[in-house]
Order: sequence, then structure tokens, then C-alpha cells
Amino acid sequence: MRPLSTTGNPMTEAEYLAFERDSTFKHEYRNGAVFAAHGANQRHNLIAGGTLSALYWQIRGRICQVYASLMRIKVQATGLYTYADFSVVCGEVQVEDEFDDTILNPTVIIEILSPSTETYDRGEKFQHYQKLESLQEYVLISQDSPRIERYMRQGHDSWMLAEAQGLDASIELTSIGCTLKLAEVYEQITFEDTAS
Repeated sequence: MRPLSTTGNPMTEAEYLAFERDSTFKHEYRNGAVFAAHGANQRHNLIAGGTLSALYWQIRGRICQVYASLMRIKVQATGLYTYADFSVVCGEVQVEDEFDDTILNPTVIIEILSPSTETYDRGEKFQHYQKLESLQEYVLISQDSPRIERYMRQGHDSWMLAEAQGLDASIELTSIGCTLKLAEVYEQITFEDTAS
């Protein structure tokens, strides 16, 4: 991602928030620079719909909330403001200010991978997310094949990877007591080789 051209001076957090709240498009804020968020293709949106549906029915009536990509996340330790495809908060939601549009304590973050964001989602963005003390699980959903990866926090700096592959597979999101069945997540997606 390349930063938007500005006057060359870094934006403050307050300037970014004022800019973002007045914008019709989403932007990420990193180290004083503002980056336009990428749009999503049809496949991404269908996977998002399947994921939301699968989570909603399991979380309904509990003390957890699922937030889609319009809810901003702040990583207080690094100053990152960003948007995830989904975030789940269990317990009391902590927000940054009276605008009620930036959460501070996600329990689970889910990203749907795309060619333009995969390297960032797996690398630098995940490094930022790891600084969220509330975060227990980080989930990456592939668009190219029926495959979900889940990173579960084991300690302050330790994460354990589990993978589910194939439409008959499922993966547990232990911290929120949910199961993602790949057949539900990818319900509207056709793969050339569903055995992969």
C-alpha cells in the first residue's frame, strides 16, 4: 500500500480521525501516513457473507458482538488505525472516544486474503495485531482454495497455527466458542478442485 499524497508532513492521530470521519472511503493510519483501503471483489464479498452468517448464528444471544469491516480498530501500542474484515469482541466493548467508531479490544480478528493484501495481512499487520492484549485468535481465510488458518495466542509472544483445508473441514475458534465450517464459509463459491 502506498500512502496518499499529502503535504509531506505526517498527520497526527487527531487529524487522521477528523479526515477519516469526513471521508466516504476507508483509510488506514500508520506512522503518520494515511493509506487508502483496498476494495473487495465479488468472491471476497461472498466469502464475507458466508463467514458472517456462520458466526452470527453461533454468537447470537451471547455477550459477544461481531463487527464487519466498517468498524475501525486501533492498536494502542503502535498507533495503528485499521479495518479488519471482521472483529469479534466478547464482554464489554472498549471504544476510543464518544464517536463510538473505533474499538480497542477485539478478541478475534478475521481477514479474508487477497493478492493485494496477503503479504501485509500475514506480516506487518499481524505484527501490529499481536500488540493487542485482548486478541486471542487471528484468522486468515483464503479466496483461492477452501482453506482457513487460525493463529491462537499461547503466551505474550507465542502463537500456535492450526489449519483447515477442504469443504468437509472445520476449525474451532476456541476463545469465542464457535466453529467455522468451511462448507458454510464458502457456500456460494465454486472451486475448480474442491479436494484441495
